[in-house]
This record gives sequence, structure tokens and C-alpha cells, in this order.
Amino acid sequence: MLAIIIQLLSGAVGGNLIGKVASNLSLGTLGNTVAGAAGGLAGSTMLGGLIGGGTAAVTGDAATGLDIGALIGQIAGGGVGGGALMAIAGLIKNMMAKS
Repeated sequence: MLAIIIQLLSGAVGGNLIGKVASNLSLGTLGNTVAGAAGGLAGSTMLGGLIGGGTAAVTGDAATGLDIGALIGQIAGGGVGGGALMAIAGLIKNMMAKS
């Protein structure tokens, strides 16, 4: 559960960051947040599958504690995935507005 929350939050931050940097792609605050959160969940899950560990390493257990490497991977994957999906959605929105 902790991993999903981290992915959603970091994705939302990534989506809003890209929305501020590339204002022509912005979907508005709510749109950036929703697209970023969805992209964060997807991006972090894909990254976890590629490098191993995934969400199981973030949740940890009482004996081993929290794996900081997996936590950083979740944050990075969520932020990048969120920013990427928000940018793609912004491009699609702009292309649809032109036609």
C-alpha cells in the first residue's frame, strides 16, 4: 500500500512539474495531477519490473525494515512516468484542438 501511495504522489508531482515547465502542454492543475498520478503508477510499476524488486521491496517487513534503494526507485519511476504521461496527454490535447 505504501508503494502505491508513493507512486501516485511522485507521479502527481512529476505531472505538475512538467505542466509548469512546459506550459503549452499543461492540462490545468487537476488534469496535470490526475494524468501524473496515473503515469506515476504505471511508470514506477514498469521500472520495478525492469530492475527487479518492485513494490515488494518498498513495503519491507518488521525484520528487514524499509529498502531505501527501492524507495528511491519508486519515487524516480513515479516522477518520470507521471511527467511523461502528462506530456503525452498534453500533446494529444493540443493536436485535437488544432483539427
